[in-house]
Amino acid sequence: MRKYTVITIVIFFLLILSSCSSKGLNAPENSILTLKPYWHHGTWVFDDQRVNLVKEPFVAGIPEMIDYITKDIPNARKGFRLLFSANEFPGYQLQLKWVRAGNGGNWYYSEKLKKEGWLCPALFKYYKDAPSELFAKAEAINE
Repeated sequence: MRKYTVITIVIFFLLILSSCSSKGLNAPENSILTLKPYWHHGTWVFDDQRVNLVKEPFVAGIPEMIDYITKDIPNARKGFRLLFSANEFPGYQLQLKWVRAGNGGNWYYSEKLKKEGWLCPALFKYYKDAPSELFAKAEAINE
């Protein structure tokens, strides 16, 4: 009986590991992911060693959205915690709805800001397919 329990646990962990492909994390739809964006050469960027991204820039409307959610965080340009998910989570500040694919990435719309923003193909480092919605929250980092 114990032998089968150990085998079940090993299979479970192998399934989890296999969901993180070499292309990216491919997070489950109910995950809340985090990044630490910071200001570099006139725009917001982030590093994520897990998926081999360094100084990956946010462009085309997304920097303005980040400015909005960080407006109450002192020194946000030195770095802040960005939580994001394909599902609504408590305290989210911004909801983005998928509009269309384009230029290798995906366009999202914020009803709150009445603004579109483009997320580059790096999105696929975190999701297998572009989510129909994204929810985001900015938090100060207390280090």
